[in-house]
Amino acid sequence: MAKTALVTGILGQDGPYLAKLLIEKGYKVYGLMRRYSQPHMGNLKFLGIENQIDFIEGDLTDESSLIQLVKTIRPTEVYNLAAQSFVGSSWDQAKLTTEVNALGVLYLLNSIKFFSPITKFYQASTSEMFGLSNDKGYQDENTNFHPRSPYGIAKVYAYWMTVNFRESYGLFTTNGILFNHESPLRGIQFVTRKITDGVARIKLGLAENISLGNLEAKRDWGFAGDYVEAMYLMMQAKEPDDYVVGTGICHSVMEFVELAFKHVGINDWKKYVVIDPRFKRPAEVPHLQAKSDKMMKKLGWRPKVAFDELVKMMVDADLKRLNK
Repeated sequence: MAKTALVTGILGQDGPYLAKLLIEKGYKVYGLMRRYSQPHMGNLKFLGIENQIDFIEGDLTDESSLIQLVKTIRPTEVYNLAAQSFVGSSWDQAKLTTEVNALGVLYLLNSIKFFSPITKFYQASTSEMFGLSNDKGYQDENTNFHPRSPYGIAKVYAYWMTVNFRESYGLFTTNGILFNHESPLRGIQFVTRKITDGVARIKLGLAENISLGNLEAKRDWGFAGDYVEAMYLMMQAKEPDDYVVGTGICHSVMEFVELAFKHVGINDWKKYVVIDPRFKRPAEVPHLQAKSDKMMKKLGWRPKVAFDELVKMMVDADLKRLNK
């Protein structure tokens, strides 16, 4: 029988890339969606897989709906990618962020524990859990957590609950601590996509500037299409474990901006960028840089798309979209 996978967050950035990978490997893929009158299928259509997924309704905040779908499908693997994922909004929507990002994981784990204990579970953890912990200039699996946002705090709860279900009940549960990963499918509110969309608009004469916050923040940016391969490898391992996933190379927001403008032939980028205090976080995370030795040595994963290739890919996709 073909393997089956339940993917939450199927309409986001990572869900479509993961679904495409699993379909190519022969999986039957179920995509969890909340009840929408008109669900936005743009990201799935971008990859040409909108008709290759079985969509099922459910909600991470509704434990009964999760129990019902796990009982019905009994999937081989569950990839929990759903979240209130915009860090900036988590201060204003702390309760919602906690209900989805923390309690939703508990509900999913309970559903698997009671109704399909052979199902493997992947939790999308995040580098935001590390926050200020940067004593060695990088973060790995041994770095302490010091989250600086309600988003990061909720994700720490989900991380430890995933570990606890593995240690307490013998379930196959794994955390992928993914550092920043981007693509043309990234939501427009995220800084990377805000930059590439803004640069494309300025190049085409559709906008005069981009409003941004902290240009000094440094992140380890990779391509989402590479990172879903890491998720898959974690779920195929003989034993469940937790892994940091990143490129190991750090760049500032300013570098991202400069490269994006340079790609469209604009060298004097500063006159097009407006610094707006509204886009600065109440508590900033200055430096996130992965040390992914464990992932690379144990599971053989390597990132394929370099930083400059990623930026150019995203700018080109936005130029193409806006030209239409």
